[in-house]
Amino acid sequence: MRTALLMAVMVGTVCAVFSCFLVLKGWSLMGDAVAHAVLPGIVIAYWAGLPLSIGAFASGLLCAVGSGYIRSRSRVKEDTVLGVVFTGLFGLGLVLFTKVESDQHLNHILFGNLLGIPRAELMWTWTTGILTLAIITLRHRDLLLFCFDSGQARSIGLSPARLNLILLGLLALTIVTALQAVGVILVVAMLVTPGCLGFLMADRFPRMVGFAVASAVLAAVSGTYVSFFLNASTGACIVLAQALFFGAALVLSPRKGLAILHRRGRKAADRAPDPLHG
Repeated sequence: MRTALLMAVMVGTVCAVFSCFLVLKGWSLMGDAVAHAVLPGIVIAYWAGLPLSIGAFASGLLCAVGSGYIRSRSRVKEDTVLGVVFTGLFGLGLVLFTKVESDQHLNHILFGNLLGIPRAELMWTWTTGILTLAIITLRHRDLLLFCFDSGQARSIGLSPARLNLILLGLLALTIVTALQAVGVILVVAMLVTPGCLGFLMADRFPRMVGFAVASAVLAAVSGTYVSFFLNASTGACIVLAQALFFGAALVLSPRKGLAILHRRGRKAADRAPDPLHG
């Protein structure tokens, strides 16, 4: 349980920090696509005797870069291309899984196994998590400008294509970090929910990251404890806790409160008499 708590906090922190960039860029579907596309890489890595994280990273990056390549050379929209590519890779992964003899249960890959991560995979997950946070810390200003306005980034001498590739690589690394904890399916929630909560609660990026990380860590701790007493899936409990926190933020959001006050002010102004006409 102590190892699971530390692992959940680390994974939640990494996902929350990157989630803010993902939400600002509008890449929620990209996160879903890459998360599902890592399955064939995992199976191939197991067959080749390599760490599963290496196969997941390669497969996820292939999905992201391949989708961009197809989009730039066809008339098909980006969301359509992503839908075709990630479902195709996910289907390939399922076929490979049924053909390759393995002692790993499919549920551990799809839904994670936070309480039973092997020591080698645990060290690899910590390595990828620290590497992801280090790259984000070093390039956060450039990535933030790229997420807000790629044209402005180009005008000051930055390369949008390079920043796009860095962001895609960070997406694949973040998914690899969270894969062993919550699995292929639930990792999407870890990548999107904290950033959405931070976006609701803050109007500045540092505060957005602070709210996202705080909610993710609190969800990781509370979800892990609840799963122990309920004898339920740890990853699923963490994701459910994040969803509950997002629901609370949706109700208590300062932006929502300002919008309500603005509407009330407009209604009061409409009811007030015109000072020019009595």
